[in-house]
Amino acid sequence: MGTAAKPQLHHVTDADFLGDVHALVRRIAENDWKPDFIVGVGRGGLVPAVYVSHALNVPALSVDHSSKVPEFGTELLAKLAAKSAAGTTLLFVDDINDSGGTIDTIRGLLADYGCEDGNIRFAVLLDNLRSKARVEYRSQTIDRAEDKRWFVFPWEAIGAAEAIIEEAQSVPHRLA
Repeated sequence: MGTAAKPQLHHVTDADFLGDVHALVRRIAENDWKPDFIVGVGRGGLVPAVYVSHALNVPALSVDHSSKVPEFGTELLAKLAAKSAAGTTLLFVDDINDSGGTIDTIRGLLADYGCEDGNIRFAVLLDNLRSKARVEYRSQTIDRAEDKRWFVFPWEAIGAAEAIIEEAQSVPHRLA
């Protein structure tokens, strides 16, 4: 693991996760904009998206950005962009907007494929105020300049601690 800083792991409890989902759902429901589909962003956004889908009684879809397998990522984003261009509203859900890289990439690919920007929105459980990407809905905000915790969501906690630490250390600028 080298000399990278040891991350401060923060295990999000099931109760905190559910509280964040309920807060997120309230914020979405308060808005006049309504999604036709909830789109879970793989891998971290899949579980929250299913919860949001059930709470809002809106069907769920998924894309897998993290695996870098085109058939499950970019190719599906092209199809979703076409749906949005045809009038379908899509709410993308992820666990955290940390650096903004995932959201920026997805928004960029959707735009490249001709999406209708007004039919696309993003929601996250945790939103870093210093992220380069903005989201329309969030449960909580954090400030990475002050908060260096590595958030371990309930679905990640089943993984080996070494793997969690290795993933955290792969982005040292978030820990320092």
